[in-house]
This record gives sequence, C-alpha cells and structure tokens, in this order.
Amino acid sequence: MPEKDTTQRPQTGTADDAVARTSRHAFGARRKERIDDLAATAGRVDEAGAVDEGPGVSLIASAWRRLRRDRVFLVGLAITIVFVLVAVFAQWLAPHDPIKAYLIDKVRRQSNPVPGPEPGFPLGADDRGRDLLSRLIVGSQQTLIVAVFVTIISVIGGLVLGTLAGAIGGWVDSTVMRAVDVMLSMPSLLLAFSIAVLASKPSQWTVIIAIAVTYIPVFARLLRGTMLAQRHSDHVLAARALGVKRGAIVFRHMLPNALGPVIVQATLVLATAVIDAAALSFLGMGNPDQRQPEWGQMLGVAQEYLSSYPHLAFYPAACIIIVAFGFTLMGESLREALDPKTRR
Repeated sequence: MPEKDTTQRPQTGTADDAVARTSRHAFGARRKERIDDLAATAGRVDEAGAVDEGPGVSLIASAWRRLRRDRVFLVGLAITIVFVLVAVFAQWLAPHDPIKAYLIDKVRRQSNPVPGPEPGFPLGADDRGRDLLSRLIVGSQQTLIVAVFVTIISVIGGLVLGTLAGAIGGWVDSTVMRAVDVMLSMPSLLLAFSIAVLASKPSQWTVIIAIAVTYIPVFARLLRGTMLAQRHSDHVLAARALGVKRGAIVFRHMLPNALGPVIVQATLVLATAVIDAAALSFLGMGNPDQRQPEWGQMLGVAQEYLSSYPHLAFYPAACIIIVAFGFTLMGESLREALDPKTRR
C-alpha cells in the first residue's frame, strides 16, 4: 500500500474565507435588525399615510382635533361664547335699567332729541332717554331666544318630514318633496313676512314661527338626501339581511348617520335666523312692546334719526353682523371638518 502523504499543505484561502464569513455574519445581523425595526414600526403611520397603531377615533373626536387647530373656527367659537354669556347674564351686566328714562330731562325734540355720551352712559341714550348700552346688552337675550327657538323648531320639523320622505319613499316621498319644492321656490324672507302678516297681533313668537317655517324645507330636503344615500349602504343591507325591522333600521342605523349635515346646517341657520328676525322686527312684525329691547326693533326706531344720529342704528347693526358672522364661521368650519370631501 502506498504511504500516506503526511506533509502539511499551505492553506492559501484561510484569510479570504474568514473575511467572507465575517461579512456574511454582519449582513445577517443588519438584515435581522432591519426586520425587527419593521416589525416594531408596523401599524404606525408615517407621512406617507399608514394608519397609526391604537384605538379607533370617532368622527366627532377626529373633527375636534382639526377644529381646535382651525383659527377660523376658534374666532367664531369665541364670538359665540361671548354672545351667549352676555345674553345669559344680561340682567347683571347691564349698568342701568333698560326701561327707565334716566336722561329724559335732557331730551329736546327740537335741539337735542338724542342725548349723547356722558359719565355713566358711555353710548348715550335713545330718543326716550333710556341707556343705549343697557338696551343693547338686554336686547341680546331676545336675539338669542329667537335664534335658538327658530333652530329647534325648524330642525324638528325637518327631521319629521325628511325621515318620512327618506325612509318610506313612494307617494309619501313625492308628496313631501313637492310641498318642500313649493316652499323653497319662494324667497325665505318674503315667505316669513307673509306668514307673520297672518298673525292678528305681532309678537316675538310670531317672528319665531314665521322664520322657523321657512327653514323646515331646508332641513327636510337635506335629511332626505342623506337618508337616501344611507339606504343602500353596507350596514343597512346587513341589517336587512339579518331580518331587522324597518323602524329599527331607520332610527338606529340610518338616522344617526345622517345627522352630521343637519348639525352643520343648524349652526348656519342660527346666523341667518338672527338676520331674518332683525329684518322682521325692523319691518314692525316683531314685538311692539319697547320695554323688551331687541336689536331689530332698535334699528326700526333708529331710522327716524339715521341722518343726524347714525350711532343709534350703527350699534345694533354691528351687534347683529358680529353675531351672525360668528355663527357663520363656526358653521363653515364644521362643514369642512365633518365632510370628508372638503377636509383640509
């Protein structure tokens, strides 16, 4: 048998193999580290658009996150809060009794029919010597009452008609919508004036009912369209497939999901109701009792002195514009926050 060669041969590739093994080990470590990082960040969203890990957020909570960073909404909210606080605490904020004629002795029909500002009366008085600032503050109560009740009545009426038309359909839908179309074809202020004229005696409730009737068709059409869109949605079809009754489907599934646009429209109606109420009071359709001041009523009284004493009309007009502006800013911001198509 041939003898084995016991001589040691030189290992020429030992250094190269060690470098290769080290490189493969480092690459594997980096790859493992990268996989661990991806696993740790899975479920978190970056700026590209992944969903952040955590519990789901409701539509209202999501809208509030955007609204609290929206300067337009914050300005409107501040105006609205100030207006509501002034109206609620008007009796304590008013420096004088808005009915008592404190400066009646300074009223001169020929030379000085409207007393000007003086200590204790920063805005002066009206033609009957009553403190103008106190009447503006107390008048905010009547404006708030009109705006709130107009919105409540119109929303309730619109919910009833819109639910009937959108949920039942058929001849009920056709009948309701034709009546709504007829009412919407008339200018809202003209329709409100026509309704207010029918009252035997003008009052604050005459203004409220007249304006509320004009806005019921707006809410009815809005809710009906939203409920028609809900009729063929997945959750409604699933409820029907499970045998849920129509009433439960309408009031538990369709109606709650259709209230978002109604809430937005309600904030806008608050603004227009303030303006319409002032217009009807200016035309003499409101409460004729001047012991209860109201901004539109004060505008109607001031038109006699508009050329010589324009401040009598400027102050109530400015209050109406600012309050309506605040409600409008809130409504438009809510519309953008709740509507996915217009979110910023």
